[in-house]
Amino acid sequence: MFVIETPIGPLGVTVDGPAVVGVRFAARPGPSTEHPAVEQLRDYFSGALTDFTVPFELRGGSEFERAVWGEIAKIPYGEMITYGAIATALGDPGAARAVGTACNRNPIPVIVPCHRVVGAGGKMVGFGGGLDRKRILLEIEARVALQKAWS
Repeated sequence: MFVIETPIGPLGVTVDGPAVVGVRFAARPGPSTEHPAVEQLRDYFSGALTDFTVPFELRGGSEFERAVWGEIAKIPYGEMITYGAIATALGDPGAARAVGTACNRNPIPVIVPCHRVVGAGGKMVGFGGGLDRKRILLEIEARVALQKAWS
């Protein structure tokens, strides 16, 4: 596992060959050998990267969870979508809570941006890394999006 220091604390990045297979919050500081994922995460947190291109592989999870993670991966940088909207996109409008559970089990947070999923009316609810981290990630993206709009 590679560890990178970020504004939301140390992130542990697990890779299998070229693919990222895990990102973990509050990782213990350790080796930070270079890998494209580490470089892209540094660029993301500096505001220089808005689209991850590093390959990732979503492992485990139920069929429903993998479908939710696939929908999350499509959310554009700087945008948010509700748990209910994802449930509706998956054909089950009543599954918003199940979507929340799947988001919490996302094995590759930040790269698969579950922080962009919010409650009804844009309410900040739930996040496996804690609401403070979610707020920071959304603030970084909002600031970068605003800077690009004014450029």
